Amino acid sequence: MLLICACLAGYFGYHAIQGKHGLEARSRLIERSKVVEREIRSLELVLATIEREVALLSPAKPDPDYIDELARDILGFARPDDRILTGPLARR
Repeated sequence: MLLICACLAGYFGYHAIQGKHGLEARSRLIERSKVVEREIRSLELVLATIEREVALLSPAKPDPDYIDELARDILGFARPDDRILTGPLARR
């Protein structure tokens, strides 16, 4: 009888620590949740940036400075009075 009780205690003790829902699985889940929370925070910052940029491009009142910046960066536009530098100094 003592041997059966010891085996059962060992079995349940092993699964309480190493099992699918044991203590080690819980600690892995806690670590994973911390990683996911950091990812969520970084994605929320990206979302806030995108929402701000969309608000600047709203059809009701677009921000002319932002549209000018986009035209320069994406389309490569420049004004006639702009000075354009080329060569190794321009890439700084």
